[in-house]
Amino acid sequence: MGHVNRARDFVADEDRTRWHDAALWFVRAKRDRAADLVPDWESLRVETASIKRDALSRLPELWRRFEAEATQAGAVVHWAQDANEHNRIVAGLLRERNIRRVVKSKSMLTEECGLNPVLEKLGIEIVDTDLGERIVQLRNEAPSHIVMPAIHLRREEVGALFAQEMGSPPGLDDPDELTAIAREDLRKRFLGARAGLTGVNFVIAETGTLVVVTNEGNADLGTALPDLHIASVGLEKILPQQSDLAPFLRLLARSATGQPISAYTSHFRGPREALRDTPGTATRHARSAPELHIVVVDNGRSRLLAEPTLRDALACIRCGACLNTCPVYRRSGGHSYGATIPGPIGSVLEPSRDPTRHAELPHACTLCGSCSEICPVAIPIHRQLLAWREQLAEGGYHSTKRRLAFGIVGRLFARPAAYRRLTHWGRWIARALPSAWLIRLAAPWTRERTLPEIPAKSFRDLYRAQQEAVEALGAEERR
Repeated sequence: MGHVNRARDFVADEDRTRWHDAALWFVRAKRDRAADLVPDWESLRVETASIKRDALSRLPELWRRFEAEATQAGAVVHWAQDANEHNRIVAGLLRERNIRRVVKSKSMLTEECGLNPVLEKLGIEIVDTDLGERIVQLRNEAPSHIVMPAIHLRREEVGALFAQEMGSPPGLDDPDELTAIAREDLRKRFLGARAGLTGVNFVIAETGTLVVVTNEGNADLGTALPDLHIASVGLEKILPQQSDLAPFLRLLARSATGQPISAYTSHFRGPREALRDTPGTATRHARSAPELHIVVVDNGRSRLLAEPTLRDALACIRCGACLNTCPVYRRSGGHSYGATIPGPIGSVLEPSRDPTRHAELPHACTLCGSCSEICPVAIPIHRQLLAWREQLAEGGYHSTKRRLAFGIVGRLFARPAAYRRLTHWGRWIARALPSAWLIRLAAPWTRERTLPEIPAKSFRDLYRAQQEAVEALGAEERR
């Protein structure tokens, strides 16, 4: 089942589609108001884009610097070529220490790698502690949004889920009450965990520091209580210097949720005991676990980096702004993409990992350009989606029917005389056919649209007639 069919299932619930669209546009409007309050917003976008492009141009150098600094601070750095290697490293660290419960703060990278089911098969309980992630985990679903994983669910559905899974009173739909119930349940799991796993928003090469940005503080609690902190980070998340971080933090929260700044911005540099031995460091960084392991993951990023027209997608800071503005995503839902990262940026990133499975995604776009206009790091997303369409077509990833159809159209467009004859007779036949037949022939285009009236004359005919009239009038005037 592809994006079209999954989207059809989502829009079948008209009420859900309507409020899903409205909820995301509400967040988009908050973003716009927050951006308007920053006079240098556009110059910040230029600055962050420049920093990211510079970092992407010298990844090996920056990661070597980071590894040296992090190792000196007492952390252990691991390198994973793909998702399987990442999962083996994480599972190995847990099994070596006989750890049976892990608390995880939000991490799209571990979702991308499919870590949860791997650990569950080994008998290791992994608990997502971000509220939205916890909700979709209990429902055995993937997140439907980068920042708001459960945006596709009604409050009543969450209340019914909590009643079933946590024993809360049935019928609850008040967000504060539901949050309190989840907090009480999660607190016990935090206290019983021996390992905490986090994603990473930014990595600083200069200092060997991990920066984790959250609104719930679950990453801080999940790393302060256990003995082991495992941080999973994508190859693209690195910044050269500590001073580079400020413009990103000014843009990230405003782009994601319309907040001036996120509630928690935590810096981790080395494990707790090592920091204690380094004068002055423990007071400047978050309270990390006694043992810190950092897993750096490629998983297709190097392939994307090698594509000049697509590499800028690696600058993405996972704010979700492009999802909130995208007319296709807002009306089709995140699960319709069948990908870890849905929406416009996911439609660029996912085909690089599996072009066969995700060849349809670059076509789930109107090319309106709103995603590019709103991106805080100025990624030309709609142009990259257009580039993907060309690459996928040339690579033979489209269906036989689509390749045949576009082949015929391409040959027709290359022969103007044949095109004129076909459109002339096609227009004549279309006007002669009953409208019900035309609607059937034009499907699926007419599923959500009214078929326009077929004109008696083509634009070419009308233009020619007009030109002839102008020329005749000019000749008359000259006489």
